[in-house]
Amino acid sequence: MEAQKLAGLDGVDVDQYMNELGAAARAAARIVAASSTAVRNNALLTVRDALDGARGQLIDANRQDLERGRANNLDAPLLDRLELTPARIDTMLQGLAQVAALPDPVGSISEMNSMPSGIQVGRMRVPLGVIGIIYESRPNVTVEAASLGLKAGNATILRGGSESLASNQAIAACIRRGLLDAGLPEAAVQVVATAERAAVGRLIAMPEYVDVIVPRGGKSLIERISSEARVPVIKHLDGVCHVYIDDAADTDMAIAVAVNAKTQRYGTCNTMETLLVAASRAAELLPLLADDFRDAGVELRGCARTCAVLDDAVPATEDDWYEEYLGPILAVRVVDGLDEAIEHINTYGSQHTDSIITRDHVRAMRFLREVDSSSVMINTSTRFADGFEYGLGAEIGISTDKLHARGPVGLEGLTSQKYVVFGEGQLRS
Repeated sequence: MEAQKLAGLDGVDVDQYMNELGAAARAAARIVAASSTAVRNNALLTVRDALDGARGQLIDANRQDLERGRANNLDAPLLDRLELTPARIDTMLQGLAQVAALPDPVGSISEMNSMPSGIQVGRMRVPLGVIGIIYESRPNVTVEAASLGLKAGNATILRGGSESLASNQAIAACIRRGLLDAGLPEAAVQVVATAERAAVGRLIAMPEYVDVIVPRGGKSLIERISSEARVPVIKHLDGVCHVYIDDAADTDMAIAVAVNAKTQRYGTCNTMETLLVAASRAAELLPLLADDFRDAGVELRGCARTCAVLDDAVPATEDDWYEEYLGPILAVRVVDGLDEAIEHINTYGSQHTDSIITRDHVRAMRFLREVDSSSVMINTSTRFADGFEYGLGAEIGISTDKLHARGPVGLEGLTSQKYVVFGEGQLRS
């Protein structure tokens, strides 16, 4: 495409370029939506083979990004996420094969019912159309997003971070080659080839070409997309996740789950950020929990009742209850029971993931009904809020919104439904 050649040059007309990408994606989406499962699966495998045959080019392109990142003083964690190692390339290839093996939701018909008129009414899964995906740093997301979009019968426009531009273009070349070899249009997956920020502004503001936007990145990116987009957005802003230890909690389970929810990995959106403990259990459990968190290097920021039990807890401020730390800091609050726990979560939480630890079934079911989050759990770690762990095979992200998709978004979340009606000549009287 001529626009892709222009995109590598300074002074590119970004609006024209993005319009060309959008028009091409819209045309390709119709072809992909009409393609068979076998064709789309074959495309995923041919993309895998193209990437496997281009390992040297991928590493060379990634080296350019790493050198530029070091020159721009990117910090070590960002450089780590940016790097394409042989093992990470292997993981990308395995991911493509895994997505190809997943059940195809497109075309499935459900909820068929016979009406008094004699017609039969059901719902069919159909692709969303064109999905714009905006993300940062990790070039492997290019492959993940492309594979999920394609498997679900969509065309995708991918805009990665400027720090991974060379890597993403090398991956894009392999994707185009694989799509053509499989008989699908190369515009079924397009990677924006300019780092200009205006490209993002145009991508999220052309509903004539794009059906939905999925931002994957930090809070500032998602806030910008949410405020400026003229097309629907699948997103979550924060992961302020809670574990509530109820009066009727098993001691060993409560400690194990709370520690895992916080320390298994700090920088994820499903990591616990606030621990709530029933007042009747605080004197018993808080010292035991503090020992484990102290051993893990976690700083505890507690309410007044928490600080009365734990001398080394830092007094919490009001802001701590809203905070997504993404690091070894945990807010701790003692509550008078289930009512106060639910009130706290619905007031300060981000509607992401919250868990109760209890042996009381009635309380557990109240927690499920009344906590207004996209994932609500009983007696397990918030770290399980993940598409793979939920059996979705893979996920494009997590949504805390209430329309279309909520929670981990897998292949089904990248489709919609339309009503289908079967008749034998019935006429409405």
